[in-house]
Amino acid sequence: MKIAADFTIPYYQYLSDEGKPLDSFPEQLCNTDLWVRFYKHMVLVRTFDQKVVALQRTGQMGTYPSSLGQEAIGSAVGFSMASDDVFVPYYRDQATQLLRGVPMEDIMRYWGGDERGSVFTGDAKEDFPTCVPIATQITHAAGIATAFKVRRQRRAVVTTCGDGATSRGDFSESLNLAGTWQLPMVVVVNNNQWAISVRREEQTAAETIAQKAISAGIEGIQVDGNDPIALLHVLNHALEKAHNAKGPTLIEAISYRLCDHTTADDATRYRSAEELSKGWEREPIKRLQNFLYGKKLWDEDQEKQLIASCKEQVQSAVEVYTSIESEPAEAMFDYLYADLPQALEEQRADVIHKASNMRRGA
Repeated sequence: MKIAADFTIPYYQYLSDEGKPLDSFPEQLCNTDLWVRFYKHMVLVRTFDQKVVALQRTGQMGTYPSSLGQEAIGSAVGFSMASDDVFVPYYRDQATQLLRGVPMEDIMRYWGGDERGSVFTGDAKEDFPTCVPIATQITHAAGIATAFKVRRQRRAVVTTCGDGATSRGDFSESLNLAGTWQLPMVVVVNNNQWAISVRREEQTAAETIAQKAISAGIEGIQVDGNDPIALLHVLNHALEKAHNAKGPTLIEAISYRLCDHTTADDATRYRSAEELSKGWEREPIKRLQNFLYGKKLWDEDQEKQLIASCKEQVQSAVEVYTSIESEPAEAMFDYLYADLPQALEEQRADVIHKASNMRRGA
């Protein structure tokens, strides 16, 4: 027997796919400045994303996970969090990281294979670096949230993952702990319908991912992940709870991955062009743009200026990234151990010697 999704899990959406209001907004979200800033940031993220993919295609970047079509989720997380909260990201969180102060060139460094890109230089010094292993970051978030609770700090941890990560034990164990100890933790699942090439329906028999909160004894919420207003609403609610010691929340943000899983993937091998076309009809940037046009808060001149500004910002970051001197070959040893074992110390010295000979042409 399955529990009907609408019986226990609320679903939030305030804007139609065409950007028309479906209902009156909560008072705290009637903020025209925030709407415009949200839109500008999504356009910046997409511009950045397109450039990094182009760098990868020309051999100037490593494998990269695009956030195309999912910009609203990360943007809402970034706009909702307090400065002293801690963000524990997964690999598709460029939108949040930029709002948390991570320079574009540092994100490029990370995906370019430079470990210095993991040394956080943003404003939120306690945020964690990008996590590629699936769901392990959620256990880290539970540990941080435990520390906040023990210290009686009014702070929250926000961690993110994809729908595929919810099939991992790390996800279930972390939710169980968060519910048992009532941790100040918010878990945001970007349900973009695909775990690489595996459909969401083939990953779990649960009708919704948000229902997985029930077994942990915590609140589960579904939200339209392409609706900025609804996303802000549910994140503000979850963070207010966390800041006031009211326990954790699981948010399932329903989106669609308009891109390949990463630049190493070819999604045409497992999904149809028709399905992708339908996904484009619900994407978040056009939706919010239509809403702003309807409210007379945006026009074509502003759009042209924004696009030019975004391209300029991204290009400046690219120039910084491409001008950075590569790390030496022996740096591969420098991020593994606090104190390098003797055997590896000898290997490191050998790498330095060989690299020196190569530079001299020996």
